[in-house]
Amino acid sequence: MRTWSSADVPLLDGAGPPLRLYDTATERIRPTAPGERATMYVCGITPYDATHLGHAATYVTFDLVHRLWRDLGHDVHYVQNVTDIDEPLLERAARDQDDWVVLGMRETALFREDMESLRVLPPRQFIGAVEAIPEIAELVGKLVASGAAYRLDDPEYPDVYHDVSSTGHFGYESNFGRDEMIDLSRNNGGDPDRAGKRDPLDPLLWRMERPGEPAWESDLGRGRPGWHVECAAIALNRLGPQIDLNGGGSDLRFPHHECGALHAESLTGEHPFARHYVHAGMIGLDGQKMSKSKGNLVFVSKLRGSGVDPNVIRLALLAGHYRTDRSWTDELHRTAQARLARWREALTLDRGPASDELIAKLRTHLADDLDTPGALAAVDAWVEEALTRRHDDRFGPGSAREAVDALLGIEV
Repeated sequence: MRTWSSADVPLLDGAGPPLRLYDTATERIRPTAPGERATMYVCGITPYDATHLGHAATYVTFDLVHRLWRDLGHDVHYVQNVTDIDEPLLERAARDQDDWVVLGMRETALFREDMESLRVLPPRQFIGAVEAIPEIAELVGKLVASGAAYRLDDPEYPDVYHDVSSTGHFGYESNFGRDEMIDLSRNNGGDPDRAGKRDPLDPLLWRMERPGEPAWESDLGRGRPGWHVECAAIALNRLGPQIDLNGGGSDLRFPHHECGALHAESLTGEHPFARHYVHAGMIGLDGQKMSKSKGNLVFVSKLRGSGVDPNVIRLALLAGHYRTDRSWTDELHRTAQARLARWREALTLDRGPASDELIAKLRTHLADDLDTPGALAAVDAWVEEALTRRHDDRFGPGSAREAVDALLGIEV
């Protein structure tokens, strides 16, 4: 699958401290410690609509990780999937009397445009579930052969499930209790109440063909993959048995990332699958949860279509800490718009304060679990000094402008 074009990223002199991030599995902020090659897998969209501000906040978050690792000299191998076959996509296509393939292609194309406009650096590999079905089926076959997976004793639909007891680690990533996991599974595409499963939490690996549903040939029989195993196969086959970071929105903490870790670790024996599990908070609208059921999703494309500068959208999302659930409001929009205008006024002057201290502060704040509020405040202080002392300053603002671009992704 084709990815999107990359923005040019200025190279800055020197380097900052190692990046420290909150890890959901260990529930603490820890240093990331990639080698020369840093591996990151971020779960992508299901393209029945795209891109709302929750998506945007998530991908901007991991864009900061991408940028900081690059600034530290790492070769970042970033992979992202597109779940271009799953129930939500089929349901939306049926509701709108649309072709599910056309719907997925259309919304994925829009997602690319939105990411490029937001200056999100593209993944090295952007993989659709449909194109990965042969490798997913192969992984499932290996899990069945190892005894970690089993077929349901159902003469009509002998679907394949993964036994959650197969690794001895199930539950470590999300840290939820069993009852909570069952409730979350029931409300997020799982089927804990299905008869015949060894454990209610056993996740689906391969869904046998149903009438009217798309299906693919495999040694498992005609069918299609479950949701979680898609990401496990795509990540393992491109990044290896253990990765530096597995990321997504906080709604993916369970069941998606927990089950993906189960699949990967059961196949490879490596634990943990990811050295860091990182989750971005949810974006609401005026204090209410933003969701398709409420009909209050705010889409990046509609904001762009109304004339909003994508840099304003990005700056507004950076105003709150990435792990915090927060709201999109008119005030947030106006504040970001005014902030960007003031930054542009200062950062395009012929003279300004020295930039070394600002660059150091930006690197330090961002290395501290992506402290974007602190980083924006540091730029605000530099801008204030530039605008109030413009006649006394002796330095050009070029390095400061490049740092804001390279580290925050804001084009001024």
